[in-house]
Amino acid sequence: MANADYTSMVEVTDLHKRYGSGAAATTALAGVSFRVARGAFVSLMGPSGSGKTTLLNLVAGLDVPDRGRIVVAGKELGQLRDHELADLRLQTIGFVFQAFNLIAWQTVAENVGWPLRFSGVSRRDVRAAVARALERTGVAGRGGRYPGELSGGEQQRVAIARAIATDPQLLVVDEPTGNLDSLTGRLILDLLRALNTEQGVTVLMVTHSTFAAGYGDRTLELQDGKIVRDVSTPALRAVVGKDDAT
Repeated sequence: MANADYTSMVEVTDLHKRYGSGAAATTALAGVSFRVARGAFVSLMGPSGSGKTTLLNLVAGLDVPDRGRIVVAGKELGQLRDHELADLRLQTIGFVFQAFNLIAWQTVAENVGWPLRFSGVSRRDVRAAVARALERTGVAGRGGRYPGELSGGEQQRVAIARAIATDPQLLVVDEPTGNLDSLTGRLILDLLRALNTEQGVTVLMVTHSTFAAGYGDRTLELQDGKIVRDVSTPALRAVVGKDDAT
């Protein structure tokens, strides 16, 4: 692919996305463009229906835009074959969902290890990677338990462990504190920030919380499918107050 910017982890150019057809069609994104530097922590904010989760799914290769260009880690998603896109998702991108998306009948260790097993990693290497991921997320003693035996905060930590087990360059995170109490939410945000600052993982996070957005370096605010504000974290805190946890 020509003209890739290798200082950027994510490049989005003139992105458009609509759902439905005719008079019932809904515009999710209407010409969104931005870049995320490697090693950055960027938050996406906006009201319900603003397009932030759609944007996250497009960047992660889980959906396809109607028009526009998305480049992740120097690879243009629209030019990748299906198996190449699958490899990119497995090897480069880690996903953390608000609903955890853990498999109820698998143990914690099995949940964390399945992306690696799917990639053909040996059982020995899977065990080692799972152990590292559980240790890094603070749930090292939970490998033999099932998701239903864990608290919400522990389940979110396991979801993050699954996302980082493959050592991704990019972590896409959708409302990580949405189903958690405020104290547990702060612990999860501390963990994400540590992965960013200590491990160099680029983080792109959707959140409704100004407090959560303050953990990042930069916040993009969406409204009606467009970016209406792009501010650094210090500027955001000056406007809304760093202790605003709404």
